[in-house]
This record gives sequence, C-alpha cells and structure tokens, in this order.
Amino acid sequence: MTNRWLAALPVYNEVGYVNGVLDEVLKYAPDVLAVNDGSNDGTRELLDLRTDITVLHHEKNLGYGAALRTAFQYAIDEGYDVIVTLDCDGQHQPKRIPEFVAACEDVDIVSGSRYLKKYDGDSVPPAQRLQINKQITKSINDLFHWNLTDTFCGFKAYRTEAIAKLNITVDGYAMPLELWAQAAMLGLRILEVPVPLIYLDEKRSFGGALDDGSVRLAYYNQVIEQSIQAMHDRGFQLPCETTQCCGECT
Repeated sequence: MTNRWLAALPVYNEVGYVNGVLDEVLKYAPDVLAVNDGSNDGTRELLDLRTDITVLHHEKNLGYGAALRTAFQYAIDEGYDVIVTLDCDGQHQPKRIPEFVAACEDVDIVSGSRYLKKYDGDSVPPAQRLQINKQITKSINDLFHWNLTDTFCGFKAYRTEAIAKLNITVDGYAMPLELWAQAAMLGLRILEVPVPLIYLDEKRSFGGALDDGSVRLAYYNQVIEQSIQAMHDRGFQLPCETTQCCGECT
C-alpha cells in the first residue's frame, strides 16, 4: 500500500509556466518538489517566493537527468513510497497524477505513453522527434523483450524502493535510456499508461550538436550500449526473456 508519495518537477527556465503548473499540481499532490536546474530567466526567483512546495536548487544547469537524480534522492531520503515525475512546461496534465500513483501499487515504474491511445486535440509530434522515439523504442524492445510504445515520456511514477537500486549517471535527456537498461537488467516491473500527446515547444534544444537528429540518435544508441555494459560490469546480465512486464504494455 502506498502511504506517502511526492510529485516532483525538474525545472529549467520555465518562467512563463512554472507557477501555473505548480498551482495545478498542488490540486492533486500532497507534497510537491521543484528541482530548479540552474534557471537564469527569473524562474528561480519565482520559486523562492513559494512557501507551499519544497524547492531544491542546482547552482548551474546540470541537465534533465541530473535534476531527476536529485529528486529521486530526496524522495528516498525523506521516506516516500512513490515519486511521480512530470515536466514543468505544461505538456503533462497534473490531473492524471492520482492515476499514476494508483497504478504504481503493483509495479515498480509506471511510464506515460503518448502513443497508446489517441485523444481529441492531440498534437502532431515533430517528425524527427517521433522517428527517433520510434527507433529507440524498437531498440529497447528488441533488447529487453518488452512492448513499450514511448521510451521518452517524462510523466512517470516510481516506487522508491526500486529507484534506490538504480545508479543513474547520465545527466541529460538520454537519462531514460540508462533507466530502461538498468530497470530491465534488475528485473523491475514496468507498466505503461496512456497520456495525451501535447507539444508546446516543438523547437526545444537538446544541447549543441544533439540538435542534429542523426547525432542525437547515435548518442542515444551509445548510451544504451554503455548502460548495458555498466550493468554487466556490476554482474547483471541481459534478460533472455523478460517476464517482469505486466503484459499491459502494447
């Protein structure tokens, strides 16, 4: 039974969204954490004015994965049973948070998927980002005998006893790929749930050369390979047939 849970948001330069998103999250979450990842657009100052949430600051921008790592450690240290993560750019609907928490009763990771179900008003995803997602999702499924449909959605719920087993080292947007490799080789139980497909920032930068799709795809594949090797070095093996998935991933 889930006794205590936390909603956590990595935040970087979201001055136009941060207060509205946090206000909405507070309607559905008992405790809220914002990890400010070195924002320099006034977001930090807005967060420091709030007394209804917990705020942790990175003094410089370290990356999406680093912000989630900070959130994970906070949830573990504070004794939460579950942590729900969602983005602070308005692309995730806070009203779905309770669904994620409930779904996490019987699994280790609940992952949102923008491709399990079509919703009225769904965005048309940027073609390059959709194609990269499809390619990487296929690679993950082939490697781990899964049936995931969306490897990059940031709307997730995790049992803290499960994330305490992880060793996340990737600081940037490729962090989910390291997460999937470790989850598979640790035998964690995974469930996907559908969420609407909402894109508000189609021109988001992935950082320098990674804005080039071919460079980003090659980097993502490299992260997967390195993550698997790191788990091998820890004594874990690739599953010959992963049976930990609930069977609801399609």
